[in-house]
Amino acid sequence: MNNNRIEDILPLVERPSRYLGSEVNSVHKDLTRVKLKIALAFPDLYEIGTSHFGLQILYHILNRQPHIAAERIFAPAPDMAALLKSSGIPLQTLESGRPLSRFDIIGFSLLYELNYTNMLAILDLAGIPFNADQRDLSYPIIIAGGPSMANPEPVADFFDAILVGDGEEAVLEMADAWLLWKRDGSGDKQTLLKIWSAIEGVYIPSFFSPIFDTSGFQTLKARFPDYTNVRRAILSDLDAAAFPQKPILPFGRPVHDRLRLEISRGCTRGCRFCQAGMIYRPVRERKTDTLVALSEASLAATGYEDLSLLSLSTGDYSGIQALLQHLMDRCEQNRTAVSLPSIRAGTLTPELMKLIKRVRKTGFTIAPEAGSQRLRDVINKNLSNDEIIRTVKDAFGLGWRVIKLYFMIGLPTETPGDLRELVELVKELRLIKSPTGAKLRKGAINVSITTFIPKPHTPFQWAPQLSLAESNEKIRLLKDQLHLTGIHFKWQNPEVSLIEGLWSRGDRRLSRLLTAAYQQGCRFDGWSDQFQFHSWQKAVEDTRVDTDFYTTRSRDIDEPLPWDHVDCGASKEYLKAEWQKALAAESTPDCRKGACNSCGVCDFDRVAPVVFTTCPTTPAQPDPPPPTDRPEYQTFQLTYAKKGPARYFGHLEMVNIFLRAIRRANLPLKYSQGFHPMPKVSFEDPLPIGLESLAEIMSITVQASVKPDEIPTALNSHLPEGLEVLGCRPAPVKADRVAILSITYQLTLKEGSFNRAKLKYFDEKSEAILERLNRKGKRIQIDLKKTVVTIAFLSDDKLQLTLKSEPGKTIRPLEAVSEIFTITPETIKQARCVKVGTN
Repeated sequence: MNNNRIEDILPLVERPSRYLGSEVNSVHKDLTRVKLKIALAFPDLYEIGTSHFGLQILYHILNRQPHIAAERIFAPAPDMAALLKSSGIPLQTLESGRPLSRFDIIGFSLLYELNYTNMLAILDLAGIPFNADQRDLSYPIIIAGGPSMANPEPVADFFDAILVGDGEEAVLEMADAWLLWKRDGSGDKQTLLKIWSAIEGVYIPSFFSPIFDTSGFQTLKARFPDYTNVRRAILSDLDAAAFPQKPILPFGRPVHDRLRLEISRGCTRGCRFCQAGMIYRPVRERKTDTLVALSEASLAATGYEDLSLLSLSTGDYSGIQALLQHLMDRCEQNRTAVSLPSIRAGTLTPELMKLIKRVRKTGFTIAPEAGSQRLRDVINKNLSNDEIIRTVKDAFGLGWRVIKLYFMIGLPTETPGDLRELVELVKELRLIKSPTGAKLRKGAINVSITTFIPKPHTPFQWAPQLSLAESNEKIRLLKDQLHLTGIHFKWQNPEVSLIEGLWSRGDRRLSRLLTAAYQQGCRFDGWSDQFQFHSWQKAVEDTRVDTDFYTTRSRDIDEPLPWDHVDCGASKEYLKAEWQKALAAESTPDCRKGACNSCGVCDFDRVAPVVFTTCPTTPAQPDPPPPTDRPEYQTFQLTYAKKGPARYFGHLEMVNIFLRAIRRANLPLKYSQGFHPMPKVSFEDPLPIGLESLAEIMSITVQASVKPDEIPTALNSHLPEGLEVLGCRPAPVKADRVAILSITYQLTLKEGSFNRAKLKYFDEKSEAILERLNRKGKRIQIDLKKTVVTIAFLSDDKLQLTLKSEPGKTIRPLEAVSEIFTITPETIKQARCVKVGTN
């Protein structure tokens, strides 16, 4: 590489649209006009990070402030990371392309312990030292937040500050404090950190020194007598909190490709294994009216065709029936499906199922966690076999075809009998028949197994984790016994669970292990195809870390814990009492429906449960009468350009972009009938990633009242950079359509020039056979002499190429030019190719 531009390497990577930053609803500010520049870093792939609701909230909150700019950065995929390293291009944010090292603050969202190595990868690619004590003010301030920071100690050495708890209010307090500190011009990082330490939820690791006793237990010595622990930041009023009504529409296929509507935060069920249920207390609901208004605004701003209700236990929302009724009344006419991804079997009623299926049957997961009633009592999962069976029967009876079941192995007090009951429960569910009496189809029940990981701030934080040998043996047993028709069995790799458990309950001694693992090549440890257990073993050996000390060892209930200085709300006395009740298989009732369990979170002044027992809302829209006359429809043919950054859209993501633009533009599309209604939109032969075009063709079928000249204007205001509708006319009938005989392209090399002697040699040949695999994997031969119509030089580095278009034998222009001129794959990928016309 002769220069340092990320645009030069985009053609060389998979899924280049990950790195564009030009999505609908992304915010682009003039960085010379803001006082504080914050990079929001998510240490996983774009497809994962763009689905994170917390990141969407922070992006929205910070960018609402005129003097603050917040931009995004995700962990680049391995191919991009390698190219950044080899080309000397520093990691940069999506919105402005500014190098990450030139931001004032970098804030990491840490949701999952197995993302920690990616956090180091981001710092490394940005040229930023890992450890906080190695960074002066010439580097950004590095902070972190997220549920993994309930125990910040394993990564404490890497951060200047860590935010524990809800970030909506605290992050703005931190930003305001930074602005005041910067205005005063003291230039002293310690002064800023001291100011931040006074903000609820902010942990300054350098203000605590770790001490290890002869047993290996860590305690922390506070540097300041007025700062000895950190209490979690709690957002008391969720209903009034900021909500990202215009979330960014990611390119590609994000893991959660839908609008997410947070209906409540916190949970009162008290499952003893569940960290989220403990650290997000108390339960706080949004009003039904608020949620309906938010959904309407967000759907209008995005064009999503799926809406997911976000909560730890969606079915526990006080007004779930009324809310779902009102949402479906509004969503059904726009073909917007609603899903409830986290719902308990006992709360998923037939009435809710009937509402959900009004558009289409969205999937759901039932999480019994344990197979026996005894073990469900131990973990305080107040769910009976009868409730599970009844829910599955109702779902299959209403037409659902797949049910997902989630279980854990290695829960405290688990016995072989508990595993036998798990198998028997699944077998009983397998025998459920459809309403017609037919047996369930293959794979109708998906059983997912994972090894239980004891988490901090839960009653099970003292429990041991299964060893690798024990996990593998139990999974093998379940796999053998559930190898049955109608059941699809899958499991999480126990090696992954072991590493997650290590980081969940570790202390500051693990920071050197993380650096060693990163140096061994560990990245994307949560991805099965990237996880390298042998590299982790080598790093453990090199750093002499005793993994059993953190994972498989039973902990004494009175021993010091690395996270004792972090107050997440639930008191240690409450957790101890729940641990003893678990060992006795005693249940604790849901405080939502009974007396307070005195967990210690609520002060019933500023912090208290917020539950709306009555749910006033605008009257539900009555079902419209069946239309006497069906609307008339007309099909239009649209011509559009795909240029600049849009050349990096794959065909499927481009289709998705257009469909959502059509929905945002309120064009009344025609839909197919059946189980999954599809819009009547079609595209001509798709362009491969990297090619541009001045005139592509698509067709849409809309109500006849829509005028053709209205469509380009309506769509262009909703399309991202590089896509533009140029014209619209009634679609020709099939008999009038002209088959494309040839396509003309212009191709420009980024560097170098074409060897004209190669073209002369090609012209003199009688045939030029190119071998390749077709879509079915069959090797075929194509004679380029019969496919290439003309090649004309426009300059030394630019030519015009016309190719025949023949079904089953279509040659891509880059493929033909590469073969004729013997151009290397890297050079041809970086060439600029534009489709300029068809004949």
